[in-house]
Amino acid sequence: MIDLKLVQKQPEVLAKALADRHSDLCVDQFLELDARRRALLTEVEELKSRRNAASGEVAACKREGRDATTLLQELGTLSERIKALDTETVTAKAAVEEWLMRVPNLPDASVPVGRDESENVEIARHGQPRVFDFPVQEHGELGTALGGLDFVRAARLTGSRFAILQGWAARLDRALVNFFLDQHTRHADYQEVCPPYMVNRSSMTGTGQLPKFEEDLFKLSDWDYYLIPTAEVPLTNLHASEVLNEADLPRGYCAATPCFRSEAGSAGKDTRGLIRMHQFTKVEMVRFAHPDDSFNQLEIMTGHARRLLELLELPYRVITLCTGDMGFGAAKTYDIEVWLPAQNTYREISSCSNCTDFQARRADIRYKPKGGKSGFVHTLNGSGLPTGRAMAAILENGQQKDGSIVLPVALRPYLGGLEVIEPC
Repeated sequence: MIDLKLVQKQPEVLAKALADRHSDLCVDQFLELDARRRALLTEVEELKSRRNAASGEVAACKREGRDATTLLQELGTLSERIKALDTETVTAKAAVEEWLMRVPNLPDASVPVGRDESENVEIARHGQPRVFDFPVQEHGELGTALGGLDFVRAARLTGSRFAILQGWAARLDRALVNFFLDQHTRHADYQEVCPPYMVNRSSMTGTGQLPKFEEDLFKLSDWDYYLIPTAEVPLTNLHASEVLNEADLPRGYCAATPCFRSEAGSAGKDTRGLIRMHQFTKVEMVRFAHPDDSFNQLEIMTGHARRLLELLELPYRVITLCTGDMGFGAAKTYDIEVWLPAQNTYREISSCSNCTDFQARRADIRYKPKGGKSGFVHTLNGSGLPTGRAMAAILENGQQKDGSIVLPVALRPYLGGLEVIEPC
């Protein structure tokens, strides 16, 4: 949630940000709602002041033996009007808060202005895509032929956009989780967490999935619980309604969890393979930072995700998302895209974002400087990494002419020394 005072005092700043984000929200609508709320508050305070004065006069009349009938009638009228206005004020306040909940985060000044992904800006590349001397196969075909991926049985068990991983693929998935977690906890400063895979409405609201993106979530029918779309939700809400010590910042957490997404609005996109699933495993990174240090922490976090791809010997590029392509809660986002030979293009495998104080305001996460007034922390999140997309990239980039897959050197200790996945 953005700062209410900023909208009230500098509505032109929000108007420009919404225009840059190509949002359909209108600041004038907010100003009307807020003016109504403030007018009601003013009227209520005036009426309560009149009621207090009238109450004093009634008391004086009773002490002096004078008739207070007219004053008592006025008090009754005032009380009824105040009661009605209190109800209207609650409704007006709720309307203002509902509008604010729909407002995306303000883009940082360093974010390129653009309408959609075509206007994102590439800032770095690592590695050279391999040149193949044989027809390249897609990872789903490779994994199926090698007996590790089964989409047919998964569709029979559940439906489309699910996969069964078995044998070497199940083992590779587990190896990737352990490899990613070891890198984050042994070679970086993240504390590993095993959070619940279901969260309540308050947690989803805190990170910005609710109320705007409810159609993208899986909700339990008899509970006000949701399956997590990413571990960003429980990890960020670890400190909801808490005040952290300034000396404890930055603070990092990571978690490997299943993720559940309805993929609403993605009909016809990536219907084959492991790229866009309803259920997938991902290691998530979350950081809590001092406002003065958060953009530096974004660079650090992005570096952590990049290092994983470099250790896996996978070519990738880094892009800065433009204003029209950023996520709802982000002030700045770097997407890391891994090279997929079968598609002859780079595809997103990690998204690292600085949400500044947007989520912290919603979840009430603060920090307290020594001897100073508390303020909102800045929250950051990033993929580090999803195992399905990592597996897809490993299969496609490591494929050989005979249908075997050469595995990255860094993963081999996690697979008992296995170097090549070979056809049976």
